Amino acid sequence: MSEIMKQDSSAAVDRSLRAFTPARIALARAGSSLATRETLAFALDHAQARDAVHASLSLPTLLGELHARGLAAIAVRSAAQDRRTYLKRPDLGRRLSEASAAALHSSAAATGLPRLTIILADGLSALATDRHAVAVVDALLPLVRGTWEITEIVVAEQARVALGDEIGAALRAKMTVMLIGERPGLSAADSLGAYITWEPRPGRTNAERNCISNIRSEGLSPTAAAERIALFLREAVRLQATGTALKDPNDAQPIVRMELP
Repeated sequence: MSEIMKQDSSAAVDRSLRAFTPARIALARAGSSLATRETLAFALDHAQARDAVHASLSLPTLLGELHARGLAAIAVRSAAQDRRTYLKRPDLGRRLSEASAAALHSSAAATGLPRLTIILADGLSALATDRHAVAVVDALLPLVRGTWEITEIVVAEQARVALGDEIGAALRAKMTVMLIGERPGLSAADSLGAYITWEPRPGRTNAERNCISNIRSEGLSPTAAAERIALFLREAVRLQATGTALKDPNDAQPIVRMELP
């Protein structure tokens, strides 16, 4: 096989691989360096990831969208006073501010059903929450109404995942679903995660939660995410637990091999 034919064959395999993943593989080169378009693409993705980490939640827009749907919603903040503090002090992002803790209170149960609190939080990508969280709520509520009593929806700023434990405890929730922006990568700056916790209370660990990640346009759709969340909620009630005690049923599915052309 001639050298030109080998290069053509290698390029075809590279294109096939890149069709299956947004990861940085099979990058075009110019001599010993990356091609200009690859360098520029890296710089753009890196800038988008940095912007996502430092972005603020569009709080008025989110609250407006929830209220327009007839949903009760309240805004809270963690003990981190600003974004700089939030990034340097993860521990403060796990605790409510004094004002927010005082504002959250639970009324008497209205239906006798177990309580579910849905939390929309900025996390490390407010962009993800702005873009996808309300769509997940829209898809999830029809799946859980009649089974759960939905508390007011909480929109949390400067939040880490564990902030949901204090929120859920204050609202006497049996379960929390926190929709939170995930740490941006160089191929996804707007990925949303859903963290599901049974009987939330301060001191819960990540081993006591289940996570559904990669909710975004190029990943798991809001509808598919809501269906999986509803499945986890049903299983959590059956097992009276989340986390390592609750396995994802989808993990038992066989792996399908993809053959490259």
